Amino acid sequence: MDRRFDTRVWRGMVIALAVGVFLTVAPAPALAAEGAMLDLPWWGWAGLLFVVSFGLGIVAVLGGIGGGVLFVPVVGGFFPFHIDFVRGAGLLVALAGALAAGPGLLRSGMANLRLALPLGLIASIFAIFGASIGLALPDHVINFALGGTILGIVVLMLLGRKSELPEVPQADRLSNALRISGVFHDPYREKDIDWKIHRTPLGLVLFAGIGFLAGMFGLGAGWANVPVLNLVLGAPLKVSVATSKFMLSIVDTAAAWVYLNAGAVLALVAAPSIVGIMLGSVIGARLLARTRASVIRVVVIVLLVAAGSRALLKGFGI
Repeated sequence: MDRRFDTRVWRGMVIALAVGVFLTVAPAPALAAEGAMLDLPWWGWAGLLFVVSFGLGIVAVLGGIGGGVLFVPVVGGFFPFHIDFVRGAGLLVALAGALAAGPGLLRSGMANLRLALPLGLIASIFAIFGASIGLALPDHVINFALGGTILGIVVLMLLGRKSELPEVPQADRLSNALRISGVFHDPYREKDIDWKIHRTPLGLVLFAGIGFLAGMFGLGAGWANVPVLNLVLGAPLKVSVATSKFMLSIVDTAAAWVYLNAGAVLALVAAPSIVGIMLGSVIGARLLARTRASVIRVVVIVLLVAAGSRALLKGFGI
């Protein structure tokens, strides 16, 4: 029974991915030819965006990354929407997921407010600067920088490592002054874990850069939050993942207001994207225990390489 179910799941995923790739790549030649758009009604584009976002939501959960990291380069590279509208929708996509998960993570004790607030404050301030600068830059510059950033994320995914319980010999003065420490109950180990952090000034600098990139490209920041919290600051992996998810609600809200104020949030792009990503995330969560993470990781990396390369080509005017 389980084997037959797994076979059906994999067949469905392969078909969904094939359809998604076809639907996103097929319009590319028509769009590249003198900037022409496919002759589709508005609801056709909305429906197509919903289908692709639904698939991205499934893959994002299975791949363990935020939906915005996949959404912005894929939709920006293969759909005829202006990059500003795509980035604005990308922030709302990441924000919706963070708001949905935030309360539960706080109640569980894994997301820590003392850890999230100072880092989130710094990141949100620089996210506003990043969003403002991103909206002022020419499209080809944004596409070029976006492509380079996405390919850089791929390198981080290939080289990245994680530490479930990093060793922190001693908390630094700044983290002591801010009282950044805590205790969470690990159901797997069946015991309470005491934790503290170090290298807090370096973490603040890194989160300033993360917030700037999140605002400029609308990617969210989960792809960088977890490595910095876990490997640089020394927070336990579960605390890092939960706190990162909660922090997105702080950072992405700040950047989203800049896009809203500039009129760069279009309901035609944002609404089907949010609904599709959220529904896909629910399906992805149910499939998570039945899929091989290594296979999904390859799919995510291939998608990011294709989308990042296309963004670079658009930046060069190709």
